Amino acid sequence: MGAQLRVYRRRIRSTKSMAKITRAMELIATTRITKAQRAAEAAGPYAREITRAVSALASRVSDHPLLTESENPTRAAVLVITSDKGLAGAFSANVLKEADSLTQLLREQGKEVLTYMVGRKGAAFYKFRDRPIEEQWEGFTERPTYAHAREIGSALIEKFLADTSEGGVDEIHVVSTEFVSMLTQRAGAVRALPLEVEESEESELEAAHGSDPLPLYEFEPSAEEALDALLPQYVTNRIYFALLDASASQQASRRAAMKAATDNAEDLVKNLGRLANQARQAEITNELSEIVGGADALSAASAGSE
Repeated sequence: MGAQLRVYRRRIRSTKSMAKITRAMELIATTRITKAQRAAEAAGPYAREITRAVSALASRVSDHPLLTESENPTRAAVLVITSDKGLAGAFSANVLKEADSLTQLLREQGKEVLTYMVGRKGAAFYKFRDRPIEEQWEGFTERPTYAHAREIGSALIEKFLADTSEGGVDEIHVVSTEFVSMLTQRAGAVRALPLEVEESEESELEAAHGSDPLPLYEFEPSAEEALDALLPQYVTNRIYFALLDASASQQASRRAAMKAATDNAEDLVKNLGRLANQARQAEITNELSEIVGGADALSAASAGSE
């Protein structure tokens, strides 16, 4: 009984220590979610204005390489944004599952798929299964910067502009996680190139300009040259937002996972405490029985000797 009681007490101590760690990780993740949301809000005005400018340019130019779809696409690149660290619940697993579904769909359409990976978790998943990765980036998924997005965007745009016979691709898709709320994060895929310009919502336009008509842009030296300069920045900005969304989603998923782990640890401590109390009571009962039995034996021996 004593050995069993020591086992329960040791498990209680280790579980309490683990609960302290998971609680601390939950608080850290909560703080980082706020920072990621602030970064996305700070980048919002630029994203809205560049979207409006590119929309106006796209209405003037229809034969730009980044806007023109291939008649017979045969190769597609898929950018998958996962995390560098674990303990984030099903965050990376959901993204990888969405990437597998998209890859299967593209292959059914007769397209060769090239995978570009962001995050150590996704890279480890693919390498363990001997799946090829065209290029990968690591070490910044928790705190992405615009420079990281520019590096990724430059590599993808260069691949898109190259001819397929020289290793280029006809399409580029981005698989990431959208931050909906602290409780909801949704993995999804969007096509980044050829570009499908999405104008801002009507409510956003009214908030920015009221009832005034949309501005009439004048382009110098020409709409084509302005589009050449703006489209790469627009694509980079979309990747940057995907990284920011993934960062916030990762922290939200980690916060939820760590909160669940902390709650489970506290429940386990309670259950182990009850088991330890039962073991202690059984030990005391056994000791009392031995004492009473010994006293009875002594009484019987004393009565026999008389």
